[in-house]
Amino acid sequence: MSERCLPDRLMPDVPAPSMPPLSEATRTWARVAALSFGGPAGQIAVMHRILVDEKKWISEERFLHALNFCMLLPGPEAQQLATYIGWLMHGARGGLIAGTLFILPGALSILALSWIYAEYQQTTALQAVLFGLKPAVLAIVLEAVLRIGKRVLKNPVMNGAAALSFVAIFFFAVPFPVLIGVAGLTGFLGGRFYPETFTVLNGHSPAGATPTEFPTVPLPPPVLPSWGRALRVSAVCLPLWFGPLFAMRYWLGADSIYWQQGLFFSQAAVVTFGGAYSVLAYVAQQAVERFHWLQPTEMLNGLGMAETTPGPLIMVVQFVAFVGAYRQPGPLSPVLGGLLGSAITTWVTFVPCFYWIFLGAPSIERLRGNRNLTAALTTITAAVVGVVLNLAVWFALHTLFAQVDTRSFGPLRLLVPAWSSIDWAATAIAVGALMMTFRWKCSMLTTLTIATMAGVAWSLLHR
Repeated sequence: MSERCLPDRLMPDVPAPSMPPLSEATRTWARVAALSFGGPAGQIAVMHRILVDEKKWISEERFLHALNFCMLLPGPEAQQLATYIGWLMHGARGGLIAGTLFILPGALSILALSWIYAEYQQTTALQAVLFGLKPAVLAIVLEAVLRIGKRVLKNPVMNGAAALSFVAIFFFAVPFPVLIGVAGLTGFLGGRFYPETFTVLNGHSPAGATPTEFPTVPLPPPVLPSWGRALRVSAVCLPLWFGPLFAMRYWLGADSIYWQQGLFFSQAAVVTFGGAYSVLAYVAQQAVERFHWLQPTEMLNGLGMAETTPGPLIMVVQFVAFVGAYRQPGPLSPVLGGLLGSAITTWVTFVPCFYWIFLGAPSIERLRGNRNLTAALTTITAAVVGVVLNLAVWFALHTLFAQVDTRSFGPLRLLVPAWSSIDWAATAIAVGALMMTFRWKCSMLTTLTIATMAGVAWSLLHR
């Protein structure tokens, strides 16, 4: 017998809203996408305000339930949350519309900014803007470290996981997938034997959110999980994921940068638990030090662009791919190469996000209640704190110092700045951004705007 989803409890004498038509939902998702600034926390808050408080399409409990599920997945949790709620309300079409619209404004913005950067990065005006933007991004990354840490670093074991993660990746260059695998296995085993220590990560509501007491729409009956459904979803999504990638390999060869980027970002889509900042740490380590697609400070340029445009912060990978392919276009022109690299990277980054939702959403209740899985997620998130701290230190060294040397002593690797090469103007802007973020509690957009203006003013005076 098919199990049906009962509507949430309603207030007396208050009529329940009806399920909105797909056209109205589409307009609302477009509005959510246009307002989705401020990284994952800001994007989730926007969705909560519009979908729970304003439209009353989903209850607080169901919203947090969906958020818990998306936190279990690799990739950008805000985009996956939009996809899940769209799927919950209107099936696969709703999920595709919600998830795609959430990506679209940011993808178009980053594509335009990447082209401007690649074509005109040597111009004085763009250099002046980037000079102020890069130090400000340091404050944003440090704020992310504290925000994630407050959620999970609640006992000595979690503190130790974060510290060991930082030491492993910063001093020994341990690959990010290895860190995630070890942390997940440790948490899974810890959840079995020490559940009180390893299950400190719980669902959370956006800042300022309070449980809604208003009626919400009755949701459609749930889709029951089955092996047959899982195979059908995989039969559609896996060819969509890998088909264009192998077509690229057949067309341009296994040595082309397009195949390398598609393969690398497909791998990133599988292993990057912990949100966008964990993706950045992994991408920075590989794209700069292994593939040499761009310079260390250029990762800050891309992050600044992603922070000031709507959509997922993970769109910074589009900038990385565009710049890398623009400089190594192979048989294509630089601009066409950049467009192709950007397109294939965006494709292999987000198709898996839809796949995880459509495959796993019917099992959400079972996944959310699994103690061992929650413990594994908790330990992974603690390890991600160390990874993001590594990203902040790495960015700081390459932003505040003109010369940073790498010294190796066996497996140990040290980044040693030349103290005589410190950029005092960039340091001053970074300190100001830290004050605005942590002392005066300015918004991210305000901090970036003021820092950029300071950078432009300094560049004009210096010239």
